[in-house]
Amino acid sequence: MDQTLYDRDFYAWANEQAALLRAGKFDSADIARIAEEIESMGKTEKRELVNRLVTLMLHLLKWRFQPGLRGNSWRLSIKEQRYRLADHMADNPSLKSKGAEAISDAYRLALIEAERETGLSESTFPPSCPWSFDTMIDHSFWPDA
Repeated sequence: MDQTLYDRDFYAWANEQAALLRAGKFDSADIARIAEEIESMGKTEKRELVNRLVTLMLHLLKWRFQPGLRGNSWRLSIKEQRYRLADHMADNPSLKSKGAEAISDAYRLALIEAERETGLSESTFPPSCPWSFDTMIDHSFWPDA
């Protein structure tokens, strides 16, 4: 099987393609694969948004439904994810248009994690995310009973 540089050494391929683009040698560049890689990068940014939301939602759910176990670790995790989400959205403002979808995707996963970590039944938690994105990243918001 004749493997291309892309298959053998992605890092070398990426650097080669960048050099070709900078030199204006578009006919020599692997445009189709470059386009695929750029699309993949966009999907990675959306996955990062969902992953950050999962962690934030998980700790907000635990904060809300296990008030007796609240501690510094949960508080700091919530605080950290708020900062990381704000930074991520500042770097990728067009992700705002994917907000509802990302919240829905993240909440499904956060429910699984919350059930696993708390030992509480899934029916304990709201069936859909009870907070908006803006509420969740608001540093003054702490869900109470």
